[in-house]
Amino acid sequence: MSERGVLTVSKLWGGRFTKQTNHLVEEYTASINFDKALAEEDIQGSLAHVTMLGKCGILPAEDVETIKEGLITVLHKIRAGEVEFSVSDEDIHMNIEKNLIDTIGPVGGKLHTGRSRNDQVATDMHLYLRERVVGFVGMLHSLQEALIGQAKDNLDTIVPGYTHLQRAQPILFAHHLMAYVSMFQRDAERLMDSYKRINMLPLGAGALAGTTFPIDRHFVAEQLGFDGVYENSLDAVSDRDFIVEFLAAASLIMTHLSRLSEELVLWSSTEFGFVELDDAFCTGSSIMPQKKNPDVPELVRGKTGRVYGNLIGLLTVLKSLPLAYNKDMQEDKEGMFDTVATLEGALQLFAPMIATMTVNKDRMRQAVNQDFSNATDIADFLVGEGLPFRQAHEVIGKTVLYCIQNGKYLLDLTIDEFRQFSPLFDERIYDVLQPEAVVNARNVYGGTASNQVAEAIGRSEKVHEITEQWITNRG
Repeated sequence: MSERGVLTVSKLWGGRFTKQTNHLVEEYTASINFDKALAEEDIQGSLAHVTMLGKCGILPAEDVETIKEGLITVLHKIRAGEVEFSVSDEDIHMNIEKNLIDTIGPVGGKLHTGRSRNDQVATDMHLYLRERVVGFVGMLHSLQEALIGQAKDNLDTIVPGYTHLQRAQPILFAHHLMAYVSMFQRDAERLMDSYKRINMLPLGAGALAGTTFPIDRHFVAEQLGFDGVYENSLDAVSDRDFIVEFLAAASLIMTHLSRLSEELVLWSSTEFGFVELDDAFCTGSSIMPQKKNPDVPELVRGKTGRVYGNLIGLLTVLKSLPLAYNKDMQEDKEGMFDTVATLEGALQLFAPMIATMTVNKDRMRQAVNQDFSNATDIADFLVGEGLPFRQAHEVIGKTVLYCIQNGKYLLDLTIDEFRQFSPLFDERIYDVLQPEAVVNARNVYGGTASNQVAEAIGRSEKVHEITEQWITNRG
């Protein structure tokens, strides 16, 4: 430092400037503290790029081999923790190029021929997200397997179904779990669909207009496993739709995880007592030794908001940017990295937490027997006997009120008590009111009847085979 606030380090782009960059500007504009996470992808893209430069005769073969060997050396050093990244070199691209030049000499400066940091960073993020999306589809698949496993074990477990958090109608617990399997399937399909747009190559677009060198973009795409290249160079360097799309999909995944988290918190409380989470996924209290806290679902519920924030943050950055690249777009990375880490942590924990969860079947059955969630079936019984539904609804409302006032449930009533409210009642009503009968009466596609739930499980397992093949093909 030659004077306070001014650095004497020369920049790789410094030829046009007459002053050194103020150290506060360097610290404020540098992205190396977070984009160092793209080191592997940056070198992967550079290896493909320099190979193409050799193939097209833009660089001599000996320079290409020297640069490739140098990049691999730098990669090994990074993996070994031997590279000290510098804020003065701004970002991961210039840090790697600087280390490359230090390793192999001036020939390393030829690597940047025919490209810009604008198309380079976009390529890095496509490579980064491509791998993570495949990983997240696999994690969702594992969570679905855990849910399906619990569903299979609870095809005879009846639990109150809720609307407005009030007991509504009895359902199979397996049916409830399979609702989340459906949600997470949509999440997986969104990610798989987004892969088509992630797996496009921006490299070769240059700063914004392409390059004067006779490069072969399709050759680079083939080397890196991309399905195609961006059609428009301006779009290639300014597009962040693929990150927004990922953040939106991640937000929905976190929404579904948060809803399930809320239910796990409720179900594991003393008031419900429907499930018990394994000790490995709970914590205790520093002052109350009896406590067993569902911290994992609580934290997932809490961390959902930060994922939403990352989505809104990037949308806000992009909403008024002119084409093509702007420094504002540096703000695309931290939120993406944070969302990846947050989602990864949640999904890694959820599958084993669900798989090891203990279901209290007796407590669920007790809850079903001590409510009025079978009331709709009485109305349906009266409708079957010819009473209009609205009149049947009123009859059952009065019957339930009578039960509440007399401390009884519907199955506690005598046939004479039933007939106080309608002469259409007969002994068959007791069979109608049994929880198993109530559940299995919903024998429609997508309903809670045991045979319908069993078929739904079978359909999900077939879909999982397709998902497994998709993961294998891209793993």
